[in-house]
Amino acid sequence: MMDLGLKGKVAVVMGGTSGVGLKTAEMFLQEGASVAVCGRNSERKDQAYDHLTKFGTAASIFAATCDVTNKEEVNEFISGAADYFGGIDILVNAAGQSVMGHFFDVTDEQWQQQIQLKYFAIIYAVKAVHPYLVQRGGGRIVNINATLAKEPERHMIATAATRAGLLNLSKTLSQELASDNILVNSVSLGLIRTDQWERRRLKNAPDIKAEDYYADLAKKRNIPLGRVGEAEEVASVILFLSSSKASYVSGSTIETAGALGKAL
Repeated sequence: MMDLGLKGKVAVVMGGTSGVGLKTAEMFLQEGASVAVCGRNSERKDQAYDHLTKFGTAASIFAATCDVTNKEEVNEFISGAADYFGGIDILVNAAGQSVMGHFFDVTDEQWQQQIQLKYFAIIYAVKAVHPYLVQRGGGRIVNINATLAKEPERHMIATAATRAGLLNLSKTLSQELASDNILVNSVSLGLIRTDQWERRRLKNAPDIKAEDYYADLAKKRNIPLGRVGEAEEVASVILFLSSSKASYVSGSTIETAGALGKAL
């Protein structure tokens, strides 16, 4: 097994109580790192904590309720994690939610929500974690994005537009923070089997078996690999970008989409 050099590191995973974020936290623990996770839902936070104790000790896990779009709550969460562990090495911005709708269907409130989640949540977290990464002599920031950033779809205009902005923000941050030895990268998701997709499946097709549902979804979306991705496959890329093995990778976007997308 490749040693990623994550043992003893401290990773903060924003939105780490479900989906890709939770799987990422789980795998950090398996690599010997400590993790801090947060989410808006206190019940889900408690469930995430219980789940993570299967992979690490209580001393290696910090969990809190936090709205990532609230600057004060973000500051409190990150400072709390730094105090608990004695520092921070890695930030993963994994909180995300999509809004369906064409331009004239999306409300002003939905636009504001997407801007807060895709821009300001990342801005708040990076500003809050920056001094702790500098204290460590550098660190890693990984922003979870989506292929919509490069290939927008009309029925998801608000999500696609804000995702595109996040792509630019990540690239610019990689240049801005390079002098502090902080590496910034993105992971762009295609169709990944997450809690959000599970809720959608249970709402729209409760009588269809999960495997059949996702197989049909992959076929309809013409995914070249012929299947929907798993959260663990995304988390593996995040861990690599957070590791000592990615010491010269910054400003990059790695697509985990099963070759989905148009040819360049």
